[in-house]
Amino acid sequence: MWFPTRTMPSYEDILSASTSISASAYFLRTIAYNLIPETLKDGFFSRLQKISSSLSSHLTLVIEESHRLTVNELFHAADVYLAQKLSSSTLRVKVNKPDKERGFQLVTDKNQELFDLFRGVKLKWVLLSSSRNHRLYKSDTEYGILKEEMWYFELSFHKKNREMVISSYLPYILEKAKEIKERKKTLKLHTVDYYGSDFWGSVNLDHTASFETMAMDPMMKAALIEDLDRFTRSREFYRRVGRVWKRGYLLYGPPGTGKSSLVAAMANYLKFDVYNLDLKEIQCNSDLRRLLLGTDNRSIIVVEDIDTSLDSAEGGRVKDLFLRGIKIGSLLNSLMALQVTLSGLLNLVDGLWSSCGDEKIIVFTTNHKDRIDPVLLRPGRMDMHLHMSYCTFDGFETLASNYLRIHDHQLFDEIKGWLDKVQATPAEVAGELMKYEDPDVALPGLIRWFRDKANTEMQQGSLEI
Repeated sequence: MWFPTRTMPSYEDILSASTSISASAYFLRTIAYNLIPETLKDGFFSRLQKISSSLSSHLTLVIEESHRLTVNELFHAADVYLAQKLSSSTLRVKVNKPDKERGFQLVTDKNQELFDLFRGVKLKWVLLSSSRNHRLYKSDTEYGILKEEMWYFELSFHKKNREMVISSYLPYILEKAKEIKERKKTLKLHTVDYYGSDFWGSVNLDHTASFETMAMDPMMKAALIEDLDRFTRSREFYRRVGRVWKRGYLLYGPPGTGKSSLVAAMANYLKFDVYNLDLKEIQCNSDLRRLLLGTDNRSIIVVEDIDTSLDSAEGGRVKDLFLRGIKIGSLLNSLMALQVTLSGLLNLVDGLWSSCGDEKIIVFTTNHKDRIDPVLLRPGRMDMHLHMSYCTFDGFETLASNYLRIHDHQLFDEIKGWLDKVQATPAEVAGELMKYEDPDVALPGLIRWFRDKANTEMQQGSLEI
């Protein structure tokens, strides 16, 4: 009996057919998106995706927005990462303007195919959604319908690359998304707010201070920058030695020497949010703990005027309790319950509370270092002590560059002589330089201010000529 011979298709024929099917599927998706009614799109695209998967040698990973009420970090990382992959060929792009953010955000719209290339492997992403109805009963016979929309990404690739995608590509997505968010981050200043989320309220940190504009000792500035850089790249070191990844700084010196501006410069340099922890507004140690738990990683926690904060906090609570009408008999018991203690503060700095989160910086400021309890100052709590002194000539040169845009002037030598005799803060010098834009007017005005200040101090007996 004779059987007709059947020629096996060549590899080129199979590849051509596969390409044709893929092209047809993409063409069908494009046409369908424009023609199918909005109410039918989700079901159509879901079925189309299943058909495409069944005809393919590709594996599809489903990345849901949340899993059993737990937020899926990978979903949000993919959303951030894929926004950078949007191109002119993308059919639909969502534009978002978050509250209190400066710029627009471009994000992926659903049912749009996006392609990525990683280590020579082509990967396809699609954002999809599905709906589920829930019955909400008002009574035994009446009920309403709540429609819940569930979002998820489908990531498709050849099955042979499964291990590489899971072990390398997905961690890469998480890391890149973190870098993108940090690069585009709008810094926030958080302050204590008992009515806010986690006791915190926030505004944009618009302070423009930078290390270039800080009128401080150049060697101390360089040492601080080096210390910050070493800290941010020492994650593995802290883990290896079993220590919490944090760093403590004490800024001390008279008012007006730039302590608050230095905190802002550190935040702008590191791209860290700032949490201003005013102990006078905190009622007890448990509230202090909750505030700490509400701070994010990569942040600066600032406790200003630490030498007076605990005493002032206690005095403020006494007044508050009287205003609330608490009887004298129960006042002492109430104060025992409502008190931020030194022990609570130490737990914030290096106790168990301090292990809540990574890559955090704690900054204490004071005008009087000698009034601080010594237990707060030891290494491991306050790792670096920075003396913010009166204005030096180096600091003045920085201010002259900032305010007058000059780097030299015939009056600089005379001003240097005055700075050696008169204690002037950078804030005071900056205030005088701000009065005039013309250096030939501003600098003589500063010299007159030095002369008047010196005469006043001589009359008070605090200046020796």
